[in-house]
Amino acid sequence: MRLLVVEHDLTTSQRLRRGLTEEGYLVDSCGDGPEAVSRARAVGYDAVVLDVRLPGEDGFAVCRRLRGEHLNQPVIMLTARHDIADLVRGLDAGADDYLTKPFSFVELAARLRALLRRADPMRTSPLRCGDLWLDVAGRRARRGTTELSLSLRELALLELFLRHPGEIISRTQIRERVWNSAFGVESNVVDQYVSHLRRKIDRPFGRKDIETVRGVGYRLRLNEI
Repeated sequence: MRLLVVEHDLTTSQRLRRGLTEEGYLVDSCGDGPEAVSRARAVGYDAVVLDVRLPGEDGFAVCRRLRGEHLNQPVIMLTARHDIADLVRGLDAGADDYLTKPFSFVELAARLRALLRRADPMRTSPLRCGDLWLDVAGRRARRGTTELSLSLRELALLELFLRHPGEIISRTQIRERVWNSAFGVESNVVDQYVSHLRRKIDRPFGRKDIETVRGVGYRLRLNEI
């Protein structure tokens, strides 16, 4: 899942980005309102973490603009303000949740998971192809009854394959969806991670479900086990 963090304070932005990345999300960040709206128009974010205090255009105005342009991804607002009037103002601007600073990162992560479940229950539902199974929300994977030990990156790669079984997925698409960059990751890194994933989900079970499509990318074979 891909998030946009809109936070004016660089240190806070970096901490949020690092923590959310460790939670398994792809995270973009920016520090002002106009760029936030521009990014939200261009990218199908699953949710936005939006600071109220922004230069030029505050978070309330940004949220109103997002909703005015029918950009309906969940928005959780962050603010140092504790007034009920500001809470009401944020919710009336279109925010789905409102968290006051200082806050626990654990609470922010839990609130995000709840928002994402409500926004698209199917997005966090377990995925299955044959005897491969992935609990997206719980970050657990199985082949048949055998639990698989996968890194966050490997889980993201498996999720991509399971959301598109039988489809050819190019290396560029993998870089964009799993590394959040179409150009900052070398193709051999993608190939290495696909190889890592094969060693965990295919080879121990005598399977060859992840196929190489020469010159293009990879495909997860459809299975009806």
